[in-house]
Amino acid sequence: MIVRDIQKELLRLWKSYPVVTITGPRQSGKTTLAKATFPDFGYVNLESPDVRQIAETDANSFLKIFPPPLIIDEVQRVPQLLSYIQAAVDICGQNGQYLLTGSHQPRLSAEVAQSLAGRVGLLRLLPLSIRELAGAGIEMKRDEYLFKGFMPRGYVNDIEPVTLFSDYFSTYIERDVRQIINLKNLNAFETFIKLLAGRTGQLVNLSSLSNDVGVSAATISEWLSVLEASFIIFRLPCYFESFGKRLIKAQKLYFTEVGLTAWLLGIRNDAQVARDPLFGGLFENMVVVEALKTRLNAGLNPELYFFRDSAGFEVDLIFRKSSSYLIPIEIKGGMTWNAEFSSRIGKMRKLSPKFQNGFVIYGGELTPEINGTRFLNFKDIAEAIC
Repeated sequence: MIVRDIQKELLRLWKSYPVVTITGPRQSGKTTLAKATFPDFGYVNLESPDVRQIAETDANSFLKIFPPPLIIDEVQRVPQLLSYIQAAVDICGQNGQYLLTGSHQPRLSAEVAQSLAGRVGLLRLLPLSIRELAGAGIEMKRDEYLFKGFMPRGYVNDIEPVTLFSDYFSTYIERDVRQIINLKNLNAFETFIKLLAGRTGQLVNLSSLSNDVGVSAATISEWLSVLEASFIIFRLPCYFESFGKRLIKAQKLYFTEVGLTAWLLGIRNDAQVARDPLFGGLFENMVVVEALKTRLNAGLNPELYFFRDSAGFEVDLIFRKSSSYLIPIEIKGGMTWNAEFSSRIGKMRKLSPKFQNGFVIYGGELTPEINGTRFLNFKDIAEAIC
């Protein structure tokens, strides 16, 4: 079994709250994490029609049949159950009673915020990180990470990436999308997702996507929300503060699983990765999501942004270390060290004293320091995000 970094935070929250909720994409390892951390707890999955019917029709009986400590999988399938859990934990008055998991972000988050406010610790689990794979003795080359991705099933069950992501995509379309919206034009939606893969690391442009897919901008906006709700994509905000420049307020789009992005782009083996014209976007996607995993696995808010002004000057990633300190990070997919990679960080530091010594995250092994900017191999991104 691959040990998850977030487990320490899960144990801490379990001692502090009566309920802990783990959200994240399907197949990111939520159930495995829960069962491995608490192997003696009861377990129930609300995807099971029989079990779900009991929870929907008689929640009090459900909680008696399945007493705590209890792991409840896919709790968003019966959101009304959360009110009964609230009443149960209030009567008991003890921490560490229910561990909930869910795959639909807004629906579950809204219900948890309403029903379990002050009673729940929240965690978000993404697919495996490079550090977690290394801890299990799995280390690969740059292009292998991009092609194979980070889904636990691929490593635990030794599934070929093409098969894994083909099945994942089909299952996602059939189960999650149809549960969230009444999808009438499946072909257009599939085209939309594949076009998004070609725009990873780019600014979100609803008008451009609308024209390319052939649906309204309102529909594109709804579909983006669906993808975000089921953790397929996330949006990185632009850092906005007055530095004497006109800054944009748009967001950049990334996929939570870079292996899925590669599959959507038609990459079918790792030898194709570096030759793909969108290689730079793929590599940037991987580094940004690794930074996100590092923060979430520690139970911290992401505090991650990018920077871009109206003249087109951009820094790939900004980490807000505190209210007074910002860490600029440039991302380069190349494996050959080049001092010019740090030029934008030098320019960034001149904008404000808030910008501290930054990092260049790249594909090479050399780790020099140039005028306060450290070069790091992409596997060591955690050193920059701490």
